[in-house]
Amino acid sequence: MNWDETGSDTGELTDERLEERLVAAGADGEDTAVEAALRPKDLHEFVGQEKVREQLDLVLKAARARGATADHVLLSGAPGLGKTTLSMIIAAEMGAPIRITSGPAIQHAGDLAAILSSLQEGEVLFLDEIHRMSRPAEEMLYMAMEDFRVDVIVGKGPGATAIPLELPPFTLVGATTRAGLLPPPLRDRFGFTGHMEFYAPTELERVIHRSAGLLDVAIDTEGAAEIAGRSRGTPRIANRLLRRVRDYAQVKAEGYIDRDIAAAALRVYEVDARGLDRLDRAVLSALLKLFGGGPVGLSTLAVAVGEERETVEEVAEPFLVREGLLARTPRGRVATPAAWAHLGLVPPQHGAKGQQGLFGA
Repeated sequence: MNWDETGSDTGELTDERLEERLVAAGADGEDTAVEAALRPKDLHEFVGQEKVREQLDLVLKAARARGATADHVLLSGAPGLGKTTLSMIIAAEMGAPIRITSGPAIQHAGDLAAILSSLQEGEVLFLDEIHRMSRPAEEMLYMAMEDFRVDVIVGKGPGATAIPLELPPFTLVGATTRAGLLPPPLRDRFGFTGHMEFYAPTELERVIHRSAGLLDVAIDTEGAAEIAGRSRGTPRIANRLLRRVRDYAQVKAEGYIDRDIAAAALRVYEVDARGLDRLDRAVLSALLKLFGGGPVGLSTLAVAVGEERETVEEVAEPFLVREGLLARTPRGRVATPAAWAHLGLVPPQHGAKGQQGLFGA
């Protein structure tokens, strides 16, 4: 099983209601508690991400052969795909301790200097959401990554002096859900960059079978496939759904999970066959039934579903767009033919002009 320990599928939204979504890619308290026992310990156990895994394996083996610390590593991709897990594997493969922190926790250059100055030689520093680090700390990180040195400013005004502080060689593993927000000087200092892709259903089935074995859950191939198909291509979501289906199976089916039990359990939790939950379906339903498939403005759509504009834009829309159920256009949001089919509705014969222009309906 591969997933991140921190992060949120909502970017910087902090609304607690969003964290309660069963299909949210961010980790909640329960996820964090369970993940430690389920994480793969080395690259051979890690499921999926074959290209990143193969490339990273070469980087780590070469570093060990040279007796040197590994190059700095940047991992990008959506939450829940395994960035934190890979950082821990890097440390394990190099036989080094790991220090974990996050960009939002480093608001001043002094915060970063305190962390860097306490690192041991060869230690791995995992910096999650690195794009949210403050600019002064970011500029200090440039020198630390390249020269293993930082300048500590003592005093203020004309009397301030910079004291150079030598750092032991270390490996920085940066993780980001928004690689485009990283400034080029920072990106250029990473020796290896890996982009984490969403998982195929067959890969998620392997994740689910592995986790089921560790959790002592009885599940057949079809049951695993049913859960995998509703997991949005994200291992963290797959494992969360597995735990909820396990609960249902223990109460209703003597603990055994097959396709029917998995489908029945996920109906109870309002996760449909394509992984859409209540919020996703509410957005699609309003777009189709109230606005004829669009185009409709984001604010109007948010009011129709009783949610904030940011919730619809940053929580529901990314997955709907990725699934090909919704399109963002200059005139507003437009439903695709697949959205009508998914909700079992018939599109109007003379749909909105914006929709005709996009899809030729």
